[in-house]
Amino acid sequence: MGINSFNRSNMTKVVIAGGGVLGSQIAFQSAYCGFDVTIWLRSQGSIGRTQPKLDALRQSYIDAIKLMDSPEGSSNWCRGIADAENFNAAECLNKVEEAYSGIKLELDMAKAASDSDIIIESVAENVKDKVAFYEALAPLMPAKTILCTNSSTLLPSTFAKYTGRPDKYLSLHFANSIWKNNTAEVMAQGQTSKESFDAVMAFANEIRMIALPVNKEKNGYLLNSMLVPFLFSGLDLYVNGVSDPASIDKAWKYGTGAPRGPFEIFDVVGINTAYNIALQYQKVPSLFSPLLRKMMMPYNFKGMMVVLKKMIDEGKLGKSAGEGFYKY
Repeated sequence: MGINSFNRSNMTKVVIAGGGVLGSQIAFQSAYCGFDVTIWLRSQGSIGRTQPKLDALRQSYIDAIKLMDSPEGSSNWCRGIADAENFNAAECLNKVEEAYSGIKLELDMAKAASDSDIIIESVAENVKDKVAFYEALAPLMPAKTILCTNSSTLLPSTFAKYTGRPDKYLSLHFANSIWKNNTAEVMAQGQTSKESFDAVMAFANEIRMIALPVNKEKNGYLLNSMLVPFLFSGLDLYVNGVSDPASIDKAWKYGTGAPRGPFEIFDVVGINTAYNIALQYQKVPSLFSPLLRKMMMPYNFKGMMVVLKKMIDEGKLGKSAGEGFYKY
């Protein structure tokens, strides 16, 4: 079935569980595309951390639209915002303001889940936190609700039995800066129904993503299966004293024409996320393919964990916090 051949999802109410870097982006993009969006958060402190992300996203969308409306627009197009042939800057800016004012932040899980059509889990990248979340959420969801995980590396089959609806549970993974890098990887687990898979593919298209079917469970999906080994390669060069982050980034950017090096990417995705992914791969080396596992055996994972943990302890959590490997 072609990427754009799915019927409409018939979803209206979207709930994002977690207001981190990607959780806030998924929420804003869904609201921008006209959905009723609620972000569920664990605590009042989480609201204090999420609202600035939404403030920054509002400005990022405004800046992108203004650039798209300038003479340089064709080379800086954001497919998640508009198609070039139907672009109207004023209409897009209005949609940004409606999205920003329409997103609800909710601490009550039952209230957030009430009447939800789709819930996208975007909590911490570790098994214990996700299991606890699913066990708490399972009795609160309406029968109609489809549940997705935005996990970067963990398989949905690991959690299906905790959801209370394995037939309506699957993965929906986004790239960072989704208004520009508008891909959504849709990956089922063994018990996911075809109806749920098709509905999530359709929903992804409706929020202006390019929906990419992943036909077999794979840690890291498509994007991170390629990205994570690249990031670890850069970090390994640093922790072993081969060179500094800025020089490693320049070697990659100037040598390949890529827009960001590994440490700039770490800062964008967040150091907490990087730490959890590194921890996961260190504990379960089989997450790598046999070839990559052999290539990465000499890597200094212990040194990586020390560096990332020290940054977390010092509050250097990445770009959203004002400092990571770089200052912003």
